[in-house]
Amino acid sequence: MTLVLEETLKEDNLVLSGISWSQLDALATVFAEVPGARLFYLDGFLEIMTLSLEHEETKGTLRALIEAYMREKGIRFYIRRSATLGSEEIKGKKETDESYNLDTKKTNPDLVIEVILTSGGLEKLQFYQRIGVPEVWFWEDGVLSIYCLKEQYEKSDRSILLPDIDLN
Repeated sequence: MTLVLEETLKEDNLVLSGISWSQLDALATVFAEVPGARLFYLDGFLEIMTLSLEHEETKGTLRALIEAYMREKGIRFYIRRSATLGSEEIKGKKETDESYNLDTKKTNPDLVIEVILTSGGLEKLQFYQRIGVPEVWFWEDGVLSIYCLKEQYEKSDRSILLPDIDLN
């Protein structure tokens, strides 16, 4: 297995290039035993991340708030949690931080939440666009940003799926 180092270790993530799908499978098996490790694969690039306590606390707080809102509003939802999405056909694979289906269970989530504590890495929106996730929310530097899928993702100040939620 020949790996080309694309970037050096940046805080808690490492990006490698020239990774085949079979190499990804082998590395995923190895990293499955590493607590807090996450892999994100896109077009031959592999990002290896480790999750911090701050990441998990932030994710848990967002999850609790979103689920309380949906229960209060009587919105039927299915918790997908950290679902692993993607396939060799779309040349991508990723585990979400949090994800939900609204109204009915579906193969791919309607809403994905991503907590970003470090900069750099691969383009997550490009991956989610390939699988058709309608809405992706990013928590970064204490700010929640919403991206709604039209022909491509567009940043929005309001959720289309949960239009009454006050994100401020």
